[in-house]
Amino acid sequence: MPIEISNRHRVESFVTLDGSTIRELARPARTAARHQSLAEATLPAGRETVEHLHHESEEIYYFTAGRGRMRLGDDEEGVGAGDCVVIPPGTKHKLWAETDQDLVLLCACAPPYRDDDTELTEAPW
Repeated sequence: MPIEISNRHRVESFVTLDGSTIRELARPARTAARHQSLAEATLPAGRETVEHLHHESEEIYYFTAGRGRMRLGDDEEGVGAGDCVVIPPGTKHKLWAETDQDLVLLCACAPPYRDDDTELTEAPW
């Protein structure tokens, strides 16, 4: 099997239901990945996502740049580059980016991310 390389500069971005900008680096429809997906997410400085949950997917967020806050269930903590957070299925979560720089993270989902597995738990903007 040939090596499959996905490069963030060659992947088109889109905005998800929660309001973050996503570049899917690995997903079943486009790569050899079958049981998970990997995306780079960017939350612009001073912005926030819509609180939401995923019924089936477990997510792992690994923050690569910026600073912000994350709510997971009823807990809220500061996050920044080098931090890693596991989000169990069915857990409400939300991000805020600090005002001075974008918050950037890698998001691994298993099973792979699907819009129909996302439930918004607060009204969008």
